[in-house]
Amino acid sequence: MGDLREVLLESLANETVFTIPVLGGIHVSQSVVVTWIIMAVLMAATLLLTRNLKVRDPGKIQVLLECAVNFLNHFAETNIGKHWRPFAPYLGTVALYIGFSNIIGIFGLTPPTKDVSVTTALAIMSMCLIYGAQFRYRGLLGGMKEFAEPVWLLAPINLMEVAVRPLALCMRLFGNILGAFIIMELIKYLAPVGVPAVVSIYFDLFDGLIQMAVFVFLTTLFTGEGIKEED
Repeated sequence: MGDLREVLLESLANETVFTIPVLGGIHVSQSVVVTWIIMAVLMAATLLLTRNLKVRDPGKIQVLLECAVNFLNHFAETNIGKHWRPFAPYLGTVALYIGFSNIIGIFGLTPPTKDVSVTTALAIMSMCLIYGAQFRYRGLLGGMKEFAEPVWLLAPINLMEVAVRPLALCMRLFGNILGAFIIMELIKYLAPVGVPAVVSIYFDLFDGLIQMAVFVFLTTLFTGEGIKEED
């Protein structure tokens, strides 16, 4: 059990990969480096897949990309309303990042989303989007009025959601990915051959994509709720 505990603690640590020698030393953690790798892969894939777009007779890859974009646009329009267009690119980008972050364990890398600082940053960005949209499209008074609905007596509870929503988004994503990571590490320790490859199909792939979908759906739903009277 002592060896197992040491293995788990070692795998859970967000190690510093290198230090930038400025301002007394800026420590660059493992989650940041893996995020850079994901960004590079996504940028390279974007350039590669969109270099020969055609108006007529598009290829199979272009058709698949257009179907994905149409699905995203329809999803955003359905849940946000007539102001959906500015939000779709953000939702698509977050979906790609979280999706790749959650399943990157298949390739032997540590998921950045098991680092609570990463999921906290994602939750804060979503909250800025949600409440920024609420005040942008409803104005200052309209945005404040949203906290007093359906009756003003619920205003304190509604104001608590400003803190509860990002905490829920953060901890749901972090908890699920961390839990899946711990289970996979236990399986690798107890049965290092064969079993991890099979089990990872669920924990690294299926569950990772499910958590991505939940995060994006809740962000979209909360954004739509904040500007619903404008539709």
